[in-house]
Amino acid sequence: MNAIPQANSLSRPVRPIQPVWVRISHWLNALAAVLMATSGWRIYDASPIFAGFVIPKAITLGGWLGGALQWHFAAMWLLFFNGIFYLVMNIATGRIKRKFFPLSPRAILHDLGEALKGHLSHADPSKYNAVQKFAYLFAILDLIVLVLSGLAIWKSVQFPLLRDVMGGYDSARVVHFCAMSLLVAFVVVHVVMVALVPRSLLTMIRGR
Repeated sequence: MNAIPQANSLSRPVRPIQPVWVRISHWLNALAAVLMATSGWRIYDASPIFAGFVIPKAITLGGWLGGALQWHFAAMWLLFFNGIFYLVMNIATGRIKRKFFPLSPRAILHDLGEALKGHLSHADPSKYNAVQKFAYLFAILDLIVLVLSGLAIWKSVQFPLLRDVMGGYDSARVVHFCAMSLLVAFVVVHVVMVALVPRSLLTMIRGR
């Protein structure tokens, strides 16, 4: 009697580390963040917050104030709707709990120390270390602050409570600029880490 063949594990479809919706929303968020930052720098130069500090025109987008505002508002809607989609999907699929928690200050400090010593393992790209978890959660919160402070600036009269929470119109501009600066810093660090661990880029492109 012939034995019943066992299912070959190699024939099973490989579950992607990063599903399609994560990859698409990730790259759309990256595009929106770059467009908003560079156009925002041009808007900032039109009315600087900090005396004597201007951003080189070569790295700004829009060419002039009106053009920068058009780019900024277009990217704003992309960031807003794509960000809502990303958050809803993370919560609905349970990914936010599975990927980013548990998390503790002790774990963050431990993994940060290991990373600085070059001992932090990246053998399993499906799991985030504590530093990655903290960084990604921080970026999500920073984007929320960025959107709310931008709304307080753009619709200051329509949303007086939001404007007051930000400390007034001028303070909202400072909050917005600082949130943008932190986001840019996150992107720079993120790009450096990707350069050190190229496999993470392939994971976000092909899913595994």
